Amino acid sequence: MPPTSDKERLWLFDTTLRDGQQTQGVDFSAVAKRKIAEALDKLGIDYIEGGWPGANPTDSDFFRDAPRFDHARLTAFGMTKRVGISASNDPVLAEVLNAGTPAVCLVGKTHDFHVTTALGVNLAENRDAIAESVAHLVEEGREALFDAEHFFDGWKADRDYALSCLEAALEAGAAWVVLCDTNGGALPEEIGEIVNDVAQRVPRHKLGIHTHNDSETAVAGALAAVRAGARQIQGTLNGLGERCGNANLISLIPTLMLKEPYASQLETGVGAGGLASLTAVSHMLDEVLNRAPNRHAPYVGAAAFTHKAGLHASAVVKDPTTYEHVPPEVVGNARVVPMSNQAGRSNLLRRLEAAGIPAQKDDPRLTRLLSRVKELEEKGFAYDSAEASFELLAHSELGMLPTYFDVERFRVTVERRYNAVQELVTVSEAVVAVNVGGIRRLSVSESLDPETKSDQGPVNALSRALRMDLGIYQGFVDDLELVDFRVRILSTGTEAVTRVLVDSQDAQGRRWTTVGVSANIVDASFQAVVESIVYKLLRDGAPANGG
Repeated sequence: MPPTSDKERLWLFDTTLRDGQQTQGVDFSAVAKRKIAEALDKLGIDYIEGGWPGANPTDSDFFRDAPRFDHARLTAFGMTKRVGISASNDPVLAEVLNAGTPAVCLVGKTHDFHVTTALGVNLAENRDAIAESVAHLVEEGREALFDAEHFFDGWKADRDYALSCLEAALEAGAAWVVLCDTNGGALPEEIGEIVNDVAQRVPRHKLGIHTHNDSETAVAGALAAVRAGARQIQGTLNGLGERCGNANLISLIPTLMLKEPYASQLETGVGAGGLASLTAVSHMLDEVLNRAPNRHAPYVGAAAFTHKAGLHASAVVKDPTTYEHVPPEVVGNARVVPMSNQAGRSNLLRRLEAAGIPAQKDDPRLTRLLSRVKELEEKGFAYDSAEASFELLAHSELGMLPTYFDVERFRVTVERRYNAVQELVTVSEAVVAVNVGGIRRLSVSESLDPETKSDQGPVNALSRALRMDLGIYQGFVDDLELVDFRVRILSTGTEAVTRVLVDSQDAQGRRWTTVGVSANIVDASFQAVVESIVYKLLRDGAPANGG
């Protein structure tokens, strides 16, 4: 895409679908890879590396039915040909080319130690393999990118050889040579120094950077490379990647677009709309991975623009920029002034306003609400982490909370038994009795997932039983799903108190958190589950009193 201004173009290359899959515990399906790829294209990423064709069935399936993009170039990943075989006869390289992608990224050795020890070939043979592989891609009409593996260690060990590998790739027709800090050991200062040296011999518009986060400096290293002349950044969503992860594009993109000197000198393919979708894209990946988003993630975390302390919160009310380095809405996030035992009246008013709860500054009920919040937090409730529970508490103390149903009783039993195929399983059964509009309803549910038949625990059983038959409210809760469950023991000994936080989500992708506290973990969990349902009914405008 040509530049739309006099700014210099910076190209974004996403490796989530390959590097991200190297993360321990991550195993994308072809369907999940397609969903992520389509989100990346919509975001404005320039290159999307889909994986390594032929390396595993999932990657092969993905490329066999590859998505079509409006903006990005789908890129296949592979390695340079083996020494002793021509590029046209190398079966691994053939698999990569057969994927039919417009761009291909090949990784090759540039550290003399890895060439002679890992590959067992001489330096000239490796350099020739790089050149012949890149030339073969170009002959086949593909845009060729070369990932220079272990480049920074290679430059320090034998600068001339490492640079000669880059030059071999460029002379063969590579559109980009990408300097890889493969083990994540290079610090930003030396990355900047080395990239600056390379930029004296490699044109900036052909020079890229690929950093790993083993020193917690992947984003800083990528930015240092950009300042030194690199014009392509490789990274992953949410910093996924092998070991400690890769450079996090979710952090890099807003930094490049909103911070100086990058914002005034460079432009990316991401527009204002894409920038505003960052929080949603980050959370989408977590949803695909079935894990809770990092609340403290820069820019997009739930706590990124949360102001808890009373002094800070008061300043935020007067001038939001005081404690915020960027406006939260530009990255799709929102300012939160949560309730806590440090809160003052201005904090309370700000939080009520954000929740859409009308209140006047001199309303005497505010004093009672503030005291109630502090009283409950002394007992272990955490309203800074459970905004939905705070809103319910506020509605209740202000006399604005409708009554939807009453829970008369609940019971949970746990049974360990052998199933029909003689496997030892643990199954929970929950019984819940509720009164809806004067009608008593009794529901029973097991903890086994209806599809996978795996045990999901007593809390899921309780949630399903409670939502099984709520009369006129059934349509409001059918799409509610329990997505995360966190437990903390607040004290030890015979009087231990347990805090449970439950995250829920609906079909619109809206997510909220509720809290329960009790000496009994099941009771604390049930409190949070009940509040989750009540919050959804309140937010969706369900009628009160079962009628």
